[in-house]
Amino acid sequence: MKICGSLLTVLLFTLFITADISWAWQGKVVKINDGDSIEVLHDGIAEKIRLYGIDCPEKQQDFGQKAKEFTSDRVFSKIVDVDPVVKDRYGRTVGIVYQGSRRSLNEDLVNNGYAWVYPQYCDRSQCREWTKQEKEAKARKTGLWAMNSPLPPWNFRRNKGKDSSHWPTSDSRQNGTYHGNVSSGIFHKPGCKGYYCANCNAFFATRNEALAAGYKPCGFCRP
Repeated sequence: MKICGSLLTVLLFTLFITADISWAWQGKVVKINDGDSIEVLHDGIAEKIRLYGIDCPEKQQDFGQKAKEFTSDRVFSKIVDVDPVVKDRYGRTVGIVYQGSRRSLNEDLVNNGYAWVYPQYCDRSQCREWTKQEKEAKARKTGLWAMNSPLPPWNFRRNKGKDSSHWPTSDSRQNGTYHGNVSSGIFHKPGCKGYYCANCNAFFATRNEALAAGYKPCGFCRP
């Protein structure tokens, strides 16, 4: 009886592994939507693929176009391996994309400074290594990390639709623009955890300008 039970366990485990392997598939990349979104032929149909665990700058952001060009140079019109992870709310396949035997496109984008690791949606074993590579790219000032305080795309999307004229350009961020929270009346300096808060829609070129407008300095970053 024990032997039969053990044999059944082995068979079930084998079936699970086989199913997992067969879930991965190959296809030709036929379209690059942006840095982290491509379309790959799957059974003759172009399937939308959102790269798992990372987030590239949006097209309207600094380095958004460069991220798209990097992805295009790497995989457009090439055969890739797609390792699906999940379907997102838009019906896209979220997965890891490999071209040949090299490391994944997801990892390459992070390593070359064209993407952030997306902490909210990156929980696989690879994410730890990707996070390490993001820190190294930042230390090297590679890609988007050549800018001071680049805006994470999830914050950009969250604030999309608000009056963009109030948002600082990359130049103004590099010059040390302060962000004021219109709800709390507190302002923050670049690098502060509150610098890109949802209500930080007031911007000041200097500390004195923020104080003159009635804003109080953040007790955490002490601008």
